[in-house]
Amino acid sequence: MTSSRLLKILCTASVTCFMVISSCRKDTVPLVPPGQDTAWTISYPGHFPTPVYNFENNPLTKEGFELGRKLFFDRILSANNTVSCSSCHLPEAAFAQRGHDLSHGIRGNLGIRNSQPIFNMMWNTSFFWDGGSNHIEVQPINPITHPDEMGNTLEQAVKAVNEVAAYREAFKKVFNKDQADTEGIMKALAQYMCFMISAGSKYDKIQQGVAGYQFSQNEERGYMLFKQHCNSCHTEPLFTDHSFRNNGLALLPNTKGAIDLGRGVITHLDSASYYKFRVPTLRNLKYTSPFMHDGRYETVSVVLEHYRKHVQQTPNLDPQLAHGIPLSDREKDDLLSFLNTLNDDNFVANPAFRMP
Repeated sequence: MTSSRLLKILCTASVTCFMVISSCRKDTVPLVPPGQDTAWTISYPGHFPTPVYNFENNPLTKEGFELGRKLFFDRILSANNTVSCSSCHLPEAAFAQRGHDLSHGIRGNLGIRNSQPIFNMMWNTSFFWDGGSNHIEVQPINPITHPDEMGNTLEQAVKAVNEVAAYREAFKKVFNKDQADTEGIMKALAQYMCFMISAGSKYDKIQQGVAGYQFSQNEERGYMLFKQHCNSCHTEPLFTDHSFRNNGLALLPNTKGAIDLGRGVITHLDSASYYKFRVPTLRNLKYTSPFMHDGRYETVSVVLEHYRKHVQQTPNLDPQLAHGIPLSDREKDDLLSFLNTLNDDNFVANPAFRMP
């Protein structure tokens, strides 16, 4: 066994072991709910904080994970069997909808926001750009029932699932229920989504002390710049502090002809929340373009140009961005070099997360 840390899924000889990162160390933290068989557990690396979500009321099993994965890729949850969760969250795009500035849903309907990537969900304190959900077992209700996404009702989605004998058998095996219900569907999806931990980037390997990994001079300079200018919002090691902030984007009408209030959609009586959006992670930027809540910027380079030169003095602008982020051309290149160390190629290519 090597001296570097391991993030792995522990499993019995009868279960395929999906390696998320390829290093090992005893101080990795396992997630083992009380009374659960340790043959099927998730471990996360020691430099990560304690997850928000736990499995005490949703024991993780191979069968539960597989059921959630099947539901995630199955179009049966949509009103007309044409879109699935994976339609807007593609594995090859780190579970974002790469290439689309806005989400594309049922009947070709356009949403008003960019589809965020899905990984490291156990650490989320809220979901969606506006934080409209605060629990991963509730989060899927929104896309299933949203008229521009899957356009369904929960009742119809559950009915459709129960019309498939294999699903009824799976729910019996996983949850000891004779048929699917909303709770079971949500918990199965949570097992699958929580399993998707991205912690195998070059940055992670350096943090874990894996032999043979170190920052280049450009990356090291970029890391110092990141800690000086970015870390207060995009906090290590998840590269988000889960807060809502206004980063000075120009206020443009969305596809519905309105200015998006962001968090203000949820807390509309609090004008101080207007134009604030959830701080996104900076992991896997190589795969998740375009960027910002409305996908207005195609590249990370253009994003940095926004912070260098184009921050707008809009209401509720984050005070840290009052004067933008001063970066020379070289500093910008160095920061880009560091951000590239946050890409986790193994996570994106992991067959464990692909269509069953």
